Amino acid sequence: MSIARVVEITANSDQSFEDALQQGVARATQTLRNVRSAWVKEQEVQIENGEISGYKVNMLVTFVLDDNAELDEPVESGSGGRKGRGRKRAGRRGRG
Repeated sequence: MSIARVVEITANSDQSFEDALQQGVARATQTLRNVRSAWVKEQEVQIENGEISGYKVNMLVTFVLDDNAELDEPVESGSGGRKGRGRKRAGRRGRG
């Protein structure tokens, strides 16, 4: 079973929508692993002095989450030595 996540990113270019899209995908794949698709949500033209000065693309990028073996191993908790599944969580701080 695979689980995917979707993030929204914005990319700008002074050349074209295509260039903004390419830059956005290139940047997303540098930071995210397992990128599978990108969907263009919005396109916007920036205008200065009556001329097109830039192209902006908002896109939704889908990537598949890694399977992480560490999450399946029991984790010793800090209190009582009980074992649990998943990541250790920080306890809540009491109020005064």
